Amino acid sequence: MKNSQPTPWYRQIAAAIIQHVYLKNIGIPLFIGLFFGAYFYVLKVPAYPTTVMPITWLDQMISFQPWAMPLYVSLWVYVSLPPALLATRRELYRYGMAMGGTCLLGLIVFYFWPTAVPAAEIDWARHPGVEFLKNVDAAGNAFPSLHVATALFSGIWLGQLLRRFGAPRWSRLVNWLWCIGIIYSTLATRQHVAVDVWGGLMLGGVAAWLSLRSPACATRTGPDLKETGCGID
Repeated sequence: MKNSQPTPWYRQIAAAIIQHVYLKNIGIPLFIGLFFGAYFYVLKVPAYPTTVMPITWLDQMISFQPWAMPLYVSLWVYVSLPPALLATRRELYRYGMAMGGTCLLGLIVFYFWPTAVPAAEIDWARHPGVEFLKNVDAAGNAFPSLHVATALFSGIWLGQLLRRFGAPRWSRLVNWLWCIGIIYSTLATRQHVAVDVWGGLMLGGVAAWLSLRSPACATRTGPDLKETGCGID
């Protein structure tokens, strides 16, 4: 008799990671590199004068927290996790197109409606890590926050994948704590204001919902994956 026990979730994840490893290892860094190139180009040559975003009560409640810098930078690890866990080319391409569309929409807004966060009365020299970020990534390209949009997009996809693998609740909790931490860090490092964050949440949430709503494979697991074309191809 064949063993009817389901494959443990961590073995499913390990099996997914090694699928199309060359495509992932080339595609993910290439995507990030192309995004940064377009991001900094738009930052330097906006089409119109820059609008300074307003401060709200939420911005006044959240004080500057330099310790949030590692959380902010960790986005680039976080956004690499969902595509690393995809096992089929079809889903990799679908994910890449959806994430690419999300970033492209944000870049179009940045170009035609350039925005910036208000200058903070902080001596950045006292916080070298944050000062480096401020020097590299100027206060422009504020609304909507693509940092927030891509974090939420990745969080929703990663949560869906963890459920697909039957991962324990603690792993899904860690996923959402990490996602929320990244979103919080955009305010705590003064890279964005609350209005930017709300815009990013709307963009990332809608993009993730649209990208996950149609294929049945997004929520199926086990033998069903092969039947729906979501298994290892």
